[in-house]
Amino acid sequence: MGQLDWLFARPIAHRGLHDRAAGVIENTPTSVDRAVEAGYAVEIDVQMTADGEAVVFHDETLDRLTEASGPVSERALADLRRIAFRETADRFFTLDECLDLVGGRQALVVEIKSSFGTDLRLAARVAERLSARGGPVAAKSFDPRVVAALRRRAPRLPRGIIGEAFAHDDPHWAGLSPARRAAARTLLHWPATRPDFLSWHVGDLERRAVHVARALGRPVMTWTVRTPQDQARAALYADQMVFEGFRP
Repeated sequence: MGQLDWLFARPIAHRGLHDRAAGVIENTPTSVDRAVEAGYAVEIDVQMTADGEAVVFHDETLDRLTEASGPVSERALADLRRIAFRETADRFFTLDECLDLVGGRQALVVEIKSSFGTDLRLAARVAERLSARGGPVAAKSFDPRVVAALRRRAPRLPRGIIGEAFAHDDPHWAGLSPARRAAARTLLHWPATRPDFLSWHVGDLERRAVHVARALGRPVMTWTVRTPQDQARAALYADQMVFEGFRP
């Protein structure tokens, strides 16, 4: 792994070290700080606001975790800050504020959410902010176009491609053509993306893509590890795990 040893040194807490039953919600300042204090690296997700800010949040819509509804992308940052999360006093925070909070104490992995369209503004924003701040940071995405944009805009920023089997009945992939699904599943995008690491679903680690990545000298991260069985698969096939629901 060489220059990426820091990214594979400590297990990665998925969306921070969250516990909804204890009032610690994913992708909030509390969940991120809790993970760092426990000695784990952190993975967060970012979405773009209506006014072009990168905000820490996983879902495209507000409905699951907050008292509001509708797309995150239709709200300005100031509006989002007024929205209450359910079961916690935490509020929305930006990528820059997350970088301040982590402060280089642990590795931070930023997943760039995408609708698989042509809008690459969020990728540009993340590339700009992570390059400006430096430190133990990396970015990744399911979308090869996003990863290719990271390569162009911030070639020294460690970047990863995320993948899985892309089940045909999964609505998340409904907008992807069969050709784009095949390219993602088989890493045919490699000449454009040139990822530094692969981030692959824990249930699909025996797929050919994992073997291809290893043959090309790339380390493998796996997600989301939740059970002892998942952990055993991760130990067998991967170099790093993104975990949730327990403390490894």
